[in-house]
Amino acid sequence: MDRTIRAPGALRHRAGKAPRKRPPSVGVVGVGALGQHHARVLRDLDGATCSGVFDTNAERARTIGNKLGVRVTSSRRELFDASDAVVVAVPTTSHEAVALDAIRAGVHVFVEKPMALGIGAADRMIAEAGSAGVVLQVGHVERVNPAVVAARPFLERPLFVESHRLAPFTPRSLDVAVVLDLMIHDLDLLCSLVGTPVTELAATGVPVLTRHVDIANARLAFEGGAVANLTASRVSVTRVRKLRVWQHSGYLSLDLAAGRGEFYRLKDGVSVLDGPSLPPGVPALDGLASIVERIPVLGDGTEPLVAELASFRDAVLGLAPPLVSGEDGRRALELSLAIEQQIEDHVAHTRSAST
Repeated sequence: MDRTIRAPGALRHRAGKAPRKRPPSVGVVGVGALGQHHARVLRDLDGATCSGVFDTNAERARTIGNKLGVRVTSSRRELFDASDAVVVAVPTTSHEAVALDAIRAGVHVFVEKPMALGIGAADRMIAEAGSAGVVLQVGHVERVNPAVVAARPFLERPLFVESHRLAPFTPRSLDVAVVLDLMIHDLDLLCSLVGTPVTELAATGVPVLTRHVDIANARLAFEGGAVANLTASRVSVTRVRKLRVWQHSGYLSLDLAAGRGEFYRLKDGVSVLDGPSLPPGVPALDGLASIVERIPVLGDGTEPLVAELASFRDAVLGLAPPLVSGEDGRRALELSLAIEQQIEDHVAHTRSAST
């Protein structure tokens, strides 16, 4: 199947409507914990307008609409008719149905991660978006995390990557395991940083408070030699979002929650091959400081959701390709499902062994 998405030109409109030279109107389907923030950002986003919101919970939609001062529609179709593009922020189980309805209405689609529950659904979304000539972008917001953006000039060829994404338990996204809920963020980011296919994976995890896996660990090997170790939990006491990258040129440590980090590398004129030694009487840490420089990695403070929706606006206008394409979203989904399956097999094995 050809999964290439055709790049749009000007705004795509339904038959009988001529393209208009104006900011794209973007609606939001689903105004729950995340969708309400999409609506808030779109209301204020330069170069775009918020065409309205819709939610199957009409009272919830009215509450958010009144709070933000945006239109509330009585149906998805009404919202599609008023929009050039929509954000799909409904539960994952409904992603495919809502996205396909929008695509078939000739509307560009931004769908939150995971883009679907299965590969077949992802393929259908990609294929129909390609046939309709509309943008399909997937919401992997860490691509535009200020710390990641600031760190990209220092990234060369990652050889070992370690990520920790830990969160306290909340009664949301319980329709999927922690891999699809949280780890998928780091899987997409990891693939974009390494840039080569995954050749091996091993994973384990445990269901703790739900019927799905709540804490998971995965080890991935990539073509070219890079290795990554990822941990995700939604049953932790504290919230942690850390990414560490080792490469020949140095070590990068990023706090994704704070939007900043540090890059450590040998100072100019110092070579590991030269075997630098510490001056007599100098403590080890002082000696390390004498050969290694610390470079602060500071994000610009941009709210990631603002940058993400700005990228969607630009894709709709034909100014840039989607930040995270349907193919990218499919790749992260495929890895997530493979990890999930391996964990489920492991859990089933340990349960049978204990009986």
